[in-house]
Formats: sequence, structure tokens, C-alpha cells
Amino acid sequence: MNDSEVATLTPFHLAFPVHDLDKARSFYGDVIGCRQGRSSDRWTDYDFFGHQLVAHLVDDVAVQKQPADSNAVDGHDVPVPHFGAVLPWEQWHALADRLRASGIEFVIEPYIRFKDEPGEQATMFLLDPSGNALEFKAFRDPGQLFAN
Repeated sequence: MNDSEVATLTPFHLAFPVHDLDKARSFYGDVIGCRQGRSSDRWTDYDFFGHQLVAHLVDDVAVQKQPADSNAVDGHDVPVPHFGAVLPWEQWHALADRLRASGIEFVIEPYIRFKDEPGEQATMFLLDPSGNALEFKAFRDPGQLFAN
């Protein structure tokens, strides 16, 4: 995939479980900054950086309270499964600042991987109120997204 194809990716759709829609609305809307779309008493959708996320209210028993597993990366335990967004460099830093100011507890604090090397990227991991793990990342050079 080349740089122009990365810039024209089509939006993805992800439906995921939550155990409290009001907490999800506060987290995704107020903390992350996603615009809320359609909703009902059982689900709410969000504009997640141009992608469609749908938080579905499920039985509390079905929602994980923490990630199911982890994988060691750079000395950190990366939660698996997780989802997230690749943001422009400055937007990632603004989000990290906003999350810190909101008092979010990070699973993995914001940091830079491969500093001053090809593939330099910023990353951070956190959990939503239902225990869904999210990663936000940014590449210093967006053309390195799929570099090997």
C-alpha cells in the first residue's frame, strides 16, 4: 500500500460490548472526543476519527473487566484484544495531553517507539469503562504505517 492509498482508506465499522451506555457516552464522547451519532436504549454509535464504532449494551457477565490476555512488546504487556486509531502526529499528542488531564489510568503510558529510526511511532493503551482495550498510535512518517 502506498502513501496515497493510506490517505484514502475507507472507514471501518466495529461493534463492541459495554455494560453501561452512560459511562460509554461519557468516555467516548467527553474523554476521547468522539461525536455521537445514532443511538437507542441498547446501543450508541460514534464517529471514531472517521470510523464507525457502535457500543452495544450487553449483559454485565459478557463484558470483560480487563483484557483477556497480553503480549510482551518493548517490555510492556500489550492487551489482547484491542482496537484503536492511527492518528496524525500532532493529534495523537493532543489526545495524550487530554487523556492525562482527564486522569485516565493508562495500561501503557504514552511513549515513542523506534525514536529517530525508521518506523518511529507514538503509542498508548488504555481501557474504557467496560474493560475494552484501546490503542492510539501515530507515525512520525505516515508512509511507514505498513513498512517492513
